[in-house]
Amino acid sequence: MPTRLTRRQFVKASAVLGTTLMVHGKMARSARAAGPNDEIRTAIIGIRNQGKEHIRYHAKLAGVRVTTLCDIDERLFSERVDTVAGGPPKTETDLRRVLDDKNVDAVILTVPNHWHALATVWACQAGKDVYVEKPATWCLAEGPRMIEAATKYNRIVQNGTHVRANTGRQEAVKLLRGGVIGDIHMARAFYFSRRKGIGIEPDAPTPAGVNYDMWLGPAAERPFNINRFHYNWHWNWDYGGGEAANNGVHVLDAAIQGLDKQTVFPTLIDSQGGRFAWHDQGETPNTQTASFRYDDGTQLVLEIRNLPSNNECNFNVGVIFYGSKGYLALNHSGPFETVIDGQPGPKGSGAGAHAELLTNFYSAVRSRQAGDLLAPLQYGRTAAGLCHLANISYRLGRSIEFDAASETFPRDAAASAMLSRAVYRAGFVLPDKV
Repeated sequence: MPTRLTRRQFVKASAVLGTTLMVHGKMARSARAAGPNDEIRTAIIGIRNQGKEHIRYHAKLAGVRVTTLCDIDERLFSERVDTVAGGPPKTETDLRRVLDDKNVDAVILTVPNHWHALATVWACQAGKDVYVEKPATWCLAEGPRMIEAATKYNRIVQNGTHVRANTGRQEAVKLLRGGVIGDIHMARAFYFSRRKGIGIEPDAPTPAGVNYDMWLGPAAERPFNINRFHYNWHWNWDYGGGEAANNGVHVLDAAIQGLDKQTVFPTLIDSQGGRFAWHDQGETPNTQTASFRYDDGTQLVLEIRNLPSNNECNFNVGVIFYGSKGYLALNHSGPFETVIDGQPGPKGSGAGAHAELLTNFYSAVRSRQAGDLLAPLQYGRTAAGLCHLANISYRLGRSIEFDAASETFPRDAAASAMLSRAVYRAGFVLPDKV
């Protein structure tokens, strides 16, 4: 005979199930739609580097209040809470509690790359709008899940490729579309910035006040090491994608916008480089060149150098477009400027435009019109995807052929295995269906 539950047992079981569903993001919660005069309540998740800057940016935004700061390192709270406009915010070390808070309308995700996709999906399922920092994804297969979640739960999701908000860049793209340099056949994106090696550090006990299990999230279990933690995680494959995904993604984003390849992937990729001169624990290259060829023959080249290098068109970060009538260069290394065949072109609203992109995000949150976004997730995942394809080629040590339509490597098992994380840690699994 089937076992009959008492009313108390049924209520208890239902409560446990409901909690489990909410924790794992399976239960969508409806968010309050902010009207034109309503205050938008925001949580900043990740407050060390870029998160600290977001606190500063938000202090200048009207109609938006930071109600919660969240970080796995509670040692940061004492310094940050007093800098939040509008009074001390709540503090949390577990982002899941933030997502369960019905008084939070939107989240700013300034977490390490390996957390971007899962945190975005969970936030969409929880009814929160999302501003997720660049790169949009840690691996190529994460992008479609994030887009599916944003669409299914009707969420506004902006990627933090902030230079898109620069008016000079917008004007330059219009010139390219208008044929100022004729038919474009190639773009060179480059990021030349000196860095130092990170040295060698032993594994160590987790510092007091650090929720290391939460920091690892989807990534494999590993002992704590300072060289795999704050910022230096960029140079470890488990969490970052090297300088390509860290800063190269910005110039790649400009390149695909100018080439009109914002949702199109290349079919042939070749990347080479290495970690030269430094003898340290970093895994990713400090010098890298990647070549991408599209079906129509268009070429895109990315160059990354963290060692001494020359400049291009007198700047060290930017994109040069080559056309049948000349060239157009975008300078991303200082106050934004454009050079067209050696002559000054459009300038713009400063080098960063972070505040402008945030203003655009909150405008779309109010209008509920994802089409108003300057840096939608669909574009961000393409730029990030180029980084991932370049790194796959680099790590395999050979060129790779990609089926851009299916986003697969039909005849390349080794490359296919690198499209996604092999195993997501229990409790932090990115769902196949959102």
